Formats: sequence, C-alpha cells, structure tokens
Amino acid sequence: MQHLLDTVIDNAIHPKEGLSPTIVGTVVLVSQCGKPLYQRAAGYADRENSVAMQPDTLFRLSSVTKPFVTAAVGVLLEQGKLHLDDRITKWLPWFTPLQPDGTLSAITIGHLLTHTAGLNYGFSEPPDGPYHQAQVSDGLDTTSLTLEENLRRIAALPLLHQPGTAVQYSVATDVLGAIIANVCNAPLDKAIRTLVTEPLGIVDSGFTVTDPARLAVPYINTDKAPRPMQKEEILFDQEAGITGGIHFSPDRIFAPEAFLSGGAGMVGTAHDVERLLQVLRTGGTPLFSKQTMELLLTDTVKQETMPGWGFAASWLVLRNPLVASTPQSPGTISWGGVYGHHWFVDFERDLSVVILTNTAPEGLYGEFTIDIRNGIYTALARKE
Repeated sequence: MQHLLDTVIDNAIHPKEGLSPTIVGTVVLVSQCGKPLYQRAAGYADRENSVAMQPDTLFRLSSVTKPFVTAAVGVLLEQGKLHLDDRITKWLPWFTPLQPDGTLSAITIGHLLTHTAGLNYGFSEPPDGPYHQAQVSDGLDTTSLTLEENLRRIAALPLLHQPGTAVQYSVATDVLGAIIANVCNAPLDKAIRTLVTEPLGIVDSGFTVTDPARLAVPYINTDKAPRPMQKEEILFDQEAGITGGIHFSPDRIFAPEAFLSGGAGMVGTAHDVERLLQVLRTGGTPLFSKQTMELLLTDTVKQETMPGWGFAASWLVLRNPLVASTPQSPGTISWGGVYGHHWFVDFERDLSVVILTNTAPEGLYGEFTIDIRNGIYTALARKE
C-alpha cells in the first residue's frame, strides 16, 4: 500500500513533465480495525512560503463539519433529548416554510438529518434562484447575517418538495446546528465540544483556529497549477451541479462575528476526523449505542443520490458497487468537503479513510480521491 499511495500522491503534487499538478498538499490516513495502514503528510500547507504539510496541519473542513454535527445529534438521540420524528417547530417555531402546493410543512429532525426536508443550497440552483435573491448564506461566505436571520430567510422561501419525499443536499445541517444549540442551551461550538470533541479527546477541531500558523492555505484548481484562493472566490462546475457558484471566503474562519455554520464552519486535522470515523466504524462507541448508530445509517429514500448510492445522515450510503463503479463494500458511507476533502468508512472491511487536501475541488471529487481509493483496495486485494 505504501508504494501505491505514495505514487498517487507524488504524481498529483509533482506530476511528470508536461502535466500540471492537481493538488498542493494533503494528509492521507488509512486505518483498518482502528490500526494505521498508511499515514502521510505531503506537499505544501503554504506553497508560496515553502511551508511543508504536516500531520497536524489544520484545514477548513467545510462539509466535513457535518459528521461532527451528526454525531452530536446521535448523542442527543441517545439521551432522549431528540427523536427523529420530532417536528423542528418545537425548537424553531417560526421555521415553517411552505410546500410547493402552498400548504405548511412538517419538517422533522429525521428530514434534516437525511437532507429530505425540501431545503436547498444556493450553489445547486441557477444564479438568479430564490436562495440567491434572498441572499442566503451557505456558511462558507463572509456575511453579516446572524444564524437566526439566515434561517429566517430560508424559512421564508418555498420548499423544493414535500418533506421526506426526495433527497436534496442543503442547508439542513445549519438548521440542525441551531436546534442543537437550543436543546443544549449553549452556542453550537460549545455544544459540539461537550457532546463530541471533548469526550473523544479532540482538541484542535472546532469553530475557531487554535493555532493560525498551522492552518493550510486554500488553493483552487485552474487549467494549469492550482492557485491560492482570493479573499472572495466563486467556483462554478456545471457537470458537478454547481450551477449557482460556491462562494468561498477563506478569512471567514477568523471572523468572530460569523455565524456558527453546522454545515460548513469547522476547522480541524485529519487525525481528528479519523478519530470521529472510528466512532462511526465501531457502532457509536463511546458516544452512543449501536442502536442509535443504526438510525444514522438507515438509507430510507427510494431515489439514488448518485448511481449506486443512497443517502442517510448527511452521508452517502453505497447500495450497489457495480453501478457505482467502486471497489468499496455495500453499506460503505462516504462524504467530503468542498475545500478539498473526502472520507469513507467501509464497515465490511473495518476500513476508514481520511483524505484532506488544501485544493478545491480536486480533493473532493477529482481523480486524486478515486486513485487513492483504488490504490487502497488494490493493496488489500494483494494481501488476500
């Protein structure tokens, strides 16, 4: 495995003559049965200043924030403070968007977890869509809005569909973050510390940067080499469904006035993410029971989010490896982050994989992540 993955990483950072690099730096962790199979930090955390990537480099996690919030919901489910069929108006009585037919919605905790609430992200709609017109923040951009103000704007917009009938990746996890804060009677950052990170011994992952010198510079892919992101950056990718543009504001993480985004607002290390994946791999231990973990793994929506993949609690669930063209086992869960991250847990093989990069979008859905994945399974097959 060492040689296979080293080759993939080296080719992405320092390709052969005539080819352009696709990533600037990465930390890749592969574990089986909770024991490391492969660990490497490579490339640059800051290319322009020749700062090498380190195992403890901090990354803007973007949607890798979501599994931390999902884990917090799991703890509250375990404690009986939340139930999947609870209506969210119990905590946010004003969050009552209308369904497409004009009737009131009945959104539940389960709908938010599975992204079946009928909400959306602005990047998934046309540039003149309702989320853009209402100036809704997706949690990545610089904004003066408070969390409640942002959610009130969302609640004033019509839903895409009746809750529970279809998956649409959305700001649902930001709504969940507001509910967690309400249930815990504490800001979301403190609630996540109490419910998730402190019990796991995680000290670097949170909504503020513990050590700015360790924070990776973010880069964006171009036709040539990746370049540093500007203070305000917009990514369009029609093929990936990013029609409305993802608005990056890298300095948002340093803005004390920025609302705490449960969908995209955390910063952390690869080892911290790997520690959380071990909780998922082992059925919830030590945060919650296997029964609660099964609730978070339940893939209930009939549609396929992507060919061969269903959807559960803020992550994909692999239904058919052949259709998905992947060597992963059925039931594998996977997701990532738009700043350039990817992760998955293959329960059948007791395998957990974290790929954090500082290059968007290659580290999320580019060939790099596919080559790493295929290299892992090729190496495992050779051992069998």
